[in-house]
Amino acid sequence: MTKKANKTNPALFSLIHELKKQSNLKDAAIWKDIALRLEKPKNNWPIVNLNRISKYIKDKETALIPGKVLSDGELTKKVSIAAWSFSEKAQVKIKKAGGKYMTIEELLKNNPDGKNIRILG
Repeated sequence: MTKKANKTNPALFSLIHELKKQSNLKDAAIWKDIALRLEKPKNNWPIVNLNRISKYIKDKETALIPGKVLSDGELTKKVSIAAWSFSEKAQVKIKKAGGKYMTIEELLKNNPDGKNIRILG
């Protein structure tokens, strides 16, 4: 019998709960998908570099990474990126490219319907 890993970070626990709640309220399956991904062990969370974001995100889309964003490569578009965490260098490069970075909570607040979001990772 395997032991289920419990999340000890209260901010993460609160975010997962809020994502599930919004998923039910707004009938937006994207938030439940992200909640389930964040419930997994942290070593299974994606780590995405800026060059991958540039390659797969189109204009007027928001990149959503249920993990960490690192600074490898260059960001060639002005895009919004939401993630659990960012490296300091990634934050600098995003601002330099004219983009915007935010937490998943901020994205949930600004876009409760989950429209024009692409999940990477």
